[in-house]
Amino acid sequence: MRDDPIVDGIRRARREHARRFNFDLHAICEDLRRQERESGREYISPSAASPAERETPQVSESDVA
Repeated sequence: MRDDPIVDGIRRARREHARRFNFDLHAICEDLRRQERESGREYISPSAASPAERETPQVSESDVA
């Protein structure tokens, strides 16, 4: 596979971030949540979607024929 400088940069940043927290996943996630709070941006979790958006449409036999 060919090296991709963008992917390499993302992986390098991810490793450096993880290293700051001694690769402790809980601490890494806490820091990411802190960054989200401090960013002032609105984040919507998938579970916050309306029930209509979460439901899988049902297909009847008449829809297939």
